[in-house]
Amino acid sequence: MPIRILLVDDQELMRMGLRMIIDAHPDLEVIGESGNGREAVAEVRRTEPDVVLMDVRMPVLDGIAATREIVASDCPARVLVMTTFDLDEHVLGALQAGASGFLLKDTPPEDLVSAIRVVAAGDAVVSPKITRRLLDRFLSGGQVPNPEPKVLSELTEREREVLELVASGMSNLEIGSELYLSEATVKTHVGRILAKLGVRDRVQAVVFAYENGLVRPRS
Repeated sequence: MPIRILLVDDQELMRMGLRMIIDAHPDLEVIGESGNGREAVAEVRRTEPDVVLMDVRMPVLDGIAATREIVASDCPARVLVMTTFDLDEHVLGALQAGASGFLLKDTPPEDLVSAIRVVAAGDAVVSPKITRRLLDRFLSGGQVPNPEPKVLSELTEREREVLELVASGMSNLEIGSELYLSEATVKTHVGRILAKLGVRDRVQAVVFAYENGLVRPRS
C-alpha cells in the first residue's frame, strides 16, 4: 500500500510542484489537496491520509490551528509542517500543536520524500540544528520552564540521559556513540520514554523536555 498524502498550501503552484515530486515515487500517492486549514481538516476526515504536508501561513485557518484540530481528533494522520523561514516563530507553535516535524520549503526533493517516509513510519523529522535554535529562542523569550513534572521521576537514569541527548538534537546513532550503546538499544529507550511521557514522537519529547526545564537554552 502506498503512503497516502494530503497537500495543504494556499499556493496552487506550490501544490503542483509537490505533487510532481511525490508522483515520481510509486510508494507515495497524493490523495487530495486543500488551499487552507479549514479545508484540510475536513479533507483529513474524509480521506484519512497517512501524512499531511501542511503550510503554516494560510487564509481561513492557519496551519497551526489546523494541525491542532487534526491531532485532537485522534485521526492517525501525521502532520509534516512546511515553512519558508527556519526561524519562523509559528513552527514551534506547530510542534506544540502536535506536528511530527517540519521542513523548509527549499528542502531538496530527495529529502522531502525521505521525510514523508520517516513520518509515515511513526518517527519525526526536524533538523537538530534548527530545533535547538527554535527552542532556545522560545525559552529565551521570557517563558519560564514548568517545575519538573512527576512523570520525569518515572524515567530510569539511563532514560533520562537519553532524553537529554534527544532534546539536545542528537540522532539515535549519535546518542549510541555518546553512551556506548547500540542504535537499536537507543531506539528501545526512546520508545519507552515516549510511552512514559505520553507523547507521540521524539519532537514532542524535545518540546516536553525544554518546557519542563530538563534542558536549558544555551547562554
